[in-house]
Amino acid sequence: MLHNPLEQFQIISLFPIVLGNGFDFSITNSTLVLLLVPCLFFFLMYLCFFISSPLLVPSRWQVFFESIYPFIFKLVHENLGNKAHKFFPLIFTVFTFLLFSNLIGMVPYSFTAMSHLILTFCLALSMFIGINIILVREHGLHAFSLFLPAGAPMALLPLLIGVELLSYFIRVITLSVRLFANLMSGHILLHVLLGFAWGMASSNGFVFFLQLVPLFVVFLLIGLEFGVAVIQAYVFSLLLCIYLHDALYLH
Repeated sequence: MLHNPLEQFQIISLFPIVLGNGFDFSITNSTLVLLLVPCLFFFLMYLCFFISSPLLVPSRWQVFFESIYPFIFKLVHENLGNKAHKFFPLIFTVFTFLLFSNLIGMVPYSFTAMSHLILTFCLALSMFIGINIILVREHGLHAFSLFLPAGAPMALLPLLIGVELLSYFIRVITLSVRLFANLMSGHILLHVLLGFAWGMASSNGFVFFLQLVPLFVVFLLIGLEFGVAVIQAYVFSLLLCIYLHDALYLH
């Protein structure tokens, strides 16, 4: 059992690979999880569509995986309209990647990759750069009108432009911090409560039976954490759709 709640987020080198003067390409537990996510997704898809249900009648797992497609497509179509088909593969990939990564982190003795700010920040930054490339490609210099509120007085334009620029570029931080903070805080809370239960179980007398209280709370929180894992993947994808909408339609 871990003595420090933060130990569960420690990155450990599993297969050291160092080239030249300090170029570290080691396979860590974080790398292993990120490689496992697409492999697990395609493996489950293979089992559902080619092994478990070769006939016309779909299995329950196949119905579950097929329901993800219209769910994400509806999300993208509601925000992007007729241009939804162009960006649906991107949003679908991001959603499934985050979903499976978060769910893998719920497995005991596994690793929650998205609990590291550097990873969520790089993911959000890459999406943000791509969205700005789309913005410039679609509108050229007219893209700067996104930072000019319509009908604003000329005297307030410098202040308003500064506020709009700040709120625009802060999107990278809000995207990354929201995902990282929700996953990290939930896992820390679970570990602390399990530590209380473990300490009570090691005691004698009436305190021994009090362990049922934190264990019951942990049971409830595990269900909540599964919901958070799904919701955070959905929120990240939803915000990407909103930012894409702004880049495509300038409002």
